[in-house]
Amino acid sequence: MIILKNICKKINNKKILDNISLTINKGKIFCIMGHSGAGKTTLLNIISLLDNPTAGEYIFNNQNPYSDIVKFRRKITMVFQEPILFNTSVFENVAYGLKVRNYDKEEIRERVEYILEKVGMLEYINKKAKYLSGGEKQRVSIARALVIEPEVLVLDEPTANLDYSNTLIIEKIIKDFKDKDRSIIIATHNLFQVRRLADEVAHLYYGRLIEVGKTDDIFNNPKHNLTKKFINGEMFF
Repeated sequence: MIILKNICKKINNKKILDNISLTINKGKIFCIMGHSGAGKTTLLNIISLLDNPTAGEYIFNNQNPYSDIVKFRRKITMVFQEPILFNTSVFENVAYGLKVRNYDKEEIRERVEYILEKVGMLEYINKKAKYLSGGEKQRVSIARALVIEPEVLVLDEPTANLDYSNTLIIEKIIKDFKDKDRSIIIATHNLFQVRRLADEVAHLYYGRLIEVGKTDDIFNNPKHNLTKKFINGEMFF
């Protein structure tokens, strides 16, 4: 479980996040929705321990992750909006995290083949990653994240640049890997995706947390007028 208490972030004296308090439970798909520039990626970077808050408290399974940041980073994996892959084979890309964790060769092969089959990319195992399509690259990125079995999977706009077909494939992968011991956190401005995937939703607006709740409650009976406008497509930026 992740608990954020009064998280703030300033960059060049500009407030990017303003007193964000959230509880993200295991076994849930938690979506952070909001317009471009709302602060979603900044919040994900902090959750993933890739960036530090200016102020506030972060609790991970009742512990302070900053007490041993390398240890806790190994429990959290983030997949970025733009796939970042090495100029090597699909196998080498997916195997990387296992190799740095000193898994033996046989187990690496078994785990990579298993996860590539799950994301529909096994037939590409020896292909150079740079020759893949955008959707295929994103599936490899997700496979690389999942093969190390993180406690928290963080996805930043995972289908923002993909067509509808690839979007549905990746959404199925996400749902298939939902697990009682894993938290999945997704940032997106795609309201249809939020409704299809999320158990719980937070609405972020210019760095402020506007509303948090179960997906059905947020979409069927939003309490804040800004959330209602965002859901109804009445906000323009």
